[in-house]
Amino acid sequence: MTRSVTVLTNPTAGGGRAAHTGRRAVARLREREIHVTAIEGRTPGDALALLNRAVDSGTDAVVAVGGDGLVNLVIQVLAGTDTPLGLIPAGTGNDLARVLGIPRGDAVRAADVVADDLTRTIDLGRVGDRWFATVLSSGFDSLVTERAGRLGWFGGPLRYNAAMILQLATLEKLSYILELDDAELRVDATLVAVGNGSCYGGGMEICPAARVDDGLLDITVVRGVSRTRLLRMSPTLYRGTHIDLPEVDTYTSERVTLRCEGIVAYADGERVGDLPVTVQTVPGALRVFVARNRSSGG
Repeated sequence: MTRSVTVLTNPTAGGGRAAHTGRRAVARLREREIHVTAIEGRTPGDALALLNRAVDSGTDAVVAVGGDGLVNLVIQVLAGTDTPLGLIPAGTGNDLARVLGIPRGDAVRAADVVADDLTRTIDLGRVGDRWFATVLSSGFDSLVTERAGRLGWFGGPLRYNAAMILQLATLEKLSYILELDDAELRVDATLVAVGNGSCYGGGMEICPAARVDDGLLDITVVRGVSRTRLLRMSPTLYRGTHIDLPEVDTYTSERVTLRCEGIVAYADGERVGDLPVTVQTVPGALRVFVARNRSSGG
């Protein structure tokens, strides 16, 4: 029987390149004799309505063409169902695709992963009724994201870089309380990240030991450091070697509550809300398509 998939594209992702990427992916899926229904979400609400309609109609799979923001939206619908998610990376970060080993920058190869029909289940993180796939961030990085949102006169990466410079100028230690499965910790920190997956921000390995199928959350705490020290640490955050530094502590837990006054949490780059938040892992919550050489681990 011919498989039927719904391809949801965010046409604004990747600076507008996602629309072209989506067309190439759809063409490849049809070449592989898959019936494709292509939809575009011009707004998050529009995309959510279209997606719910597709899942209710019994589509065999949903394929997301965009970045981590679109993936985050899609998993709100697919989490806990048997409908698998395919990824055609077309955003700026594409961190879940990195974790799963999905080809980036090659819509045809990414579409072939869907066509080959090999799936696995992965864990998701959950905050209340909100799901996330990669990392929940809080502290310095979430403050930068908040500030970037207020700098409307800048565009693209320039806005984020400007926000980082401004936030560095007001860097201060943040008083956190962390409630883990087996301990309560009080720590002055610069940032605290909770990883279901290992990376965020376009490949920053903030929780390098995190695995999306181990039933655990990885928590990385960068303790209170100076501006100079934070800047010197930055390259290690991309390589994941920061966990060897004396200013960094790591923990694992099935559940964690973060408390810190005046701090907002982001997950998969999307705003979750003010702390306190309680994060829990939900094992096997999502089915995803994976390449044949990445059917385990990650």
